[in-house]
Formats: sequence, structure tokens, C-alpha cells
Amino acid sequence: MTRRDALIRVIDALHAEIAALKANDVRALERATADKLAGIDAIAAAGTGPAGPELRELADEANRLNETCRIYVNLMAANTRRRLQTLTGNAFGTAPVLRASYA
Repeated sequence: MTRRDALIRVIDALHAEIAALKANDVRALERATADKLAGIDAIAAAGTGPAGPELRELADEANRLNETCRIYVNLMAANTRRRLQTLTGNAFGTAPVLRASYA
């Protein structure tokens, strides 16, 4: 598999991850994540070398999609944290157990 093909595989998997996150479909998210990781492994196996404009463009697209996934996950985590705080009567988030840092 070429680096180009592997990057396209990662991009497709990232699209699937976003769709799974939007749909709250855990199984689809697991599949998409496994596909993404396999694509990343394929990129690594394809070796290094100079990247032309097409590869850079594909890598930029993969980075943008990955950032979108990160934003979705962070929003979901913040919503969960807010709901847990509301359920525990700690609406202001002062309980150390519920505080967390999300990357």
C-alpha cells in the first residue's frame, strides 16, 4: 500500500468516526477507529521520504478531520461532565472527582 492509499484510508476512517460520533454509534466508532489505526500503521510501513503537494494536501485533510473528531469528543465529554455535575447536585463543578483535562 502506498502512502497516498494509506492516507486516503485514514481520511475515510476519520469521516466514519465523525459520523459514528454524531450518531452515538459505539460499534461504528470502534470499527472506524480500528480502520484509522490500521491506516496509520500502513503509512508508517510505507516508509518516509519526500512528500509532494498531493501527499501534503491529504495529510492536511487528515489533520483537519482529526481536529474535528477531537472537538466532538471534547464536547461530548463536557456535556457528560455537566450532566454528572447536575445529577450529583454539584452544578458548579467544584468536586475534584469530576474535574478532568481533555486533550
